[in-house]
Amino acid sequence: MFFNNNKSSDEKSRLINLYRDHVSSGKVDFFEKYNMDFVMGHREGPWLFDIDANKKLFNLHSNGGVFNLGHRNSEIIDLLKDQLDFYDIGNHHLISKPRAELAALIAKLMPGDLNYTIFGVSGGEATDVALKIARAFTKRKKTISVFGGYHGHTGLSLQTGDLKYRDTFLFDSPDFIQVPFNNIDALKNALNNDVAAVILETIPATLGMLLPNEGYLKSVKDLCTKNGSLLILDEVQAGLGRTGKLWAFEHFDVVPDMVILAKGLSGGIYPISATVIDKKLESVFHEDPFIHISTSGGAELGCLVAKKVLEITADIEFLKGVNALSGLFTTAFQKLQKKHSKFFVGVRQKGLMMGLELKDQWAGPVLTKTAYDNDILLIYANNDTSVVQFLPPLIMDEKDVVFVINQLDKALKAAKILHPILKLKKSATAFFKP
Repeated sequence: MFFNNNKSSDEKSRLINLYRDHVSSGKVDFFEKYNMDFVMGHREGPWLFDIDANKKLFNLHSNGGVFNLGHRNSEIIDLLKDQLDFYDIGNHHLISKPRAELAALIAKLMPGDLNYTIFGVSGGEATDVALKIARAFTKRKKTISVFGGYHGHTGLSLQTGDLKYRDTFLFDSPDFIQVPFNNIDALKNALNNDVAAVILETIPATLGMLLPNEGYLKSVKDLCTKNGSLLILDEVQAGLGRTGKLWAFEHFDVVPDMVILAKGLSGGIYPISATVIDKKLESVFHEDPFIHISTSGGAELGCLVAKKVLEITADIEFLKGVNALSGLFTTAFQKLQKKHSKFFVGVRQKGLMMGLELKDQWAGPVLTKTAYDNDILLIYANNDTSVVQFLPPLIMDEKDVVFVINQLDKALKAAKILHPILKLKKSATAFFKP
């Protein structure tokens, strides 16, 4: 691709000013301060290019899994172009062929009696739906989530997250309780006859990719069943092949009552989310099947895209490829840890859902910046800034691993130099806000 650098630079400045004046002045000021004023232009596969073509980034964050299949995946693009000759959003009141077929495929791919799906647009909306169903079915109001977990920024979902997301907007309710992740005793103490549901990310990404202890999720489900509460597992980031299995909870011998899907279900092309529920819970909608609606949820074009995403990611050969890449990264990380042992101290990994454990809370923001300077996009975990999220596209080539590791090596070297300076100034956490 060729650009007139003067014209493209002028266009970039114009867009930055428009963004400052009409979208977010704070974000623009922030990115300019740290020389990270990247304006997305061309994108393809694992790559993002700045609009003026002077900068490119290998996307190792994938927008939390939105780009599991890379940017502008050709199979998804070709399907959407073809179906635009016939389909549009559709009408959420009427029976729909794409919606029915997608829901049937999800049911086929889910274990147990997870046979019904309510479609939405975002992960937050899908969480809200799950909590509404839990309340309606159990006739209880309270929800238990974990400290540092993340389930969205909409009404009920916001209540399950951290105080910093809630306080500004004056969200506070005694109906929402939090306990530490991996602490079964704390959960046992919090459960009572008022608890409708326990909601967890199978692997909490914003908490730094903490892996469940052996038997933890199974014990959570057993406690929920005994208490008459429902278990909701959020697979927005961990699902859809990210861990080397189609669903992350398959690793942990548990079948939840509800599963939340979003992000990667879109193929990076058409926003769609899904709240998958046990068939017994569908009774909530028997008296009035229109008690919950979502005008754009389950848009027919989105359903066609999501169906293709599932067909790709459920394929055994695709999952073998994810696990092969996982093995390459495991070996490469071991070598990098030896080389940077005092800074890069560990890895949390399940398939290609990975977190790089660093020396302290300042290190994650610093590595985010030095990675950007070395053409790789990484973002630290907002609720554990000593961990950097590492979520490469599941379709990356094995040869790209060499490039990524070389750039990460450079970024780690630079971070070790920058780290003590910024720690002293206590300004490291000003770096990237996910």
